[in-house]
Amino acid sequence: MLADKIRQFRKEKNLTQEALATLLGAERTTVTMWESGSITPPTKYLVPLADALGCTLDELLRGEDT
Repeated sequence: MLADKIRQFRKEKNLTQEALATLLGAERTTVTMWESGSITPPTKYLVPLADALGCTLDELLRGEDT
């Protein structure tokens, strides 16, 4: 699930929700909602999110290791 992957990669990078939100130009509450699964990140955030988390889009969206 995308929410779990966002949380997992964020924690692996030792980023707080606030720090990730700042990197993306988003609000901390937005990251919280992504991680809870209550909303899905809009398409415009997917590439920057993967970059900030140090993973590929495949890893983020499909859970595939490259």
